[in-house]
Amino acid sequence: MKITHEIEVSVATQYLQEQSDPEKHLFAFSYTIGIFNHTDQPVKLLSRHWIITDDNDHIEEVKGPGVVGQQPLIYPGQKFVYTSGAILPTQFGTMQGSYEMVSSNGEKFATHIPAFLLCRPRSVH
Repeated sequence: MKITHEIEVSVATQYLQEQSDPEKHLFAFSYTIGIFNHTDQPVKLLSRHWIITDDNDHIEEVKGPGVVGQQPLIYPGQKFVYTSGAILPTQFGTMQGSYEMVSSNGEKFATHIPAFLLCRPRSVH
């Protein structure tokens, strides 16, 4: 969990065994993000920026508008939750990034998402 500009971001991850193929070096993960607005005004999520690093130190950056096809407006005291996914060529990796947001008064700001682990269960690293 990380709070930036009174916006709290929480993350839960899951390894997707049924969508993975270790013999082909494909490891699928889902991540569920919760974004809670602790401010006194609505905020809109404009865009995302992810930095995904696999266990070979290969970095992939993902930028784009919104999340899962939405640019949600999150009211004070409310939480927006979504689930998305990533496929890595290694059984371990990390994701980190930021959301660009705008408050109802037009102030733009970034909400930082600290690195979180994507990892295959019962693996030794």
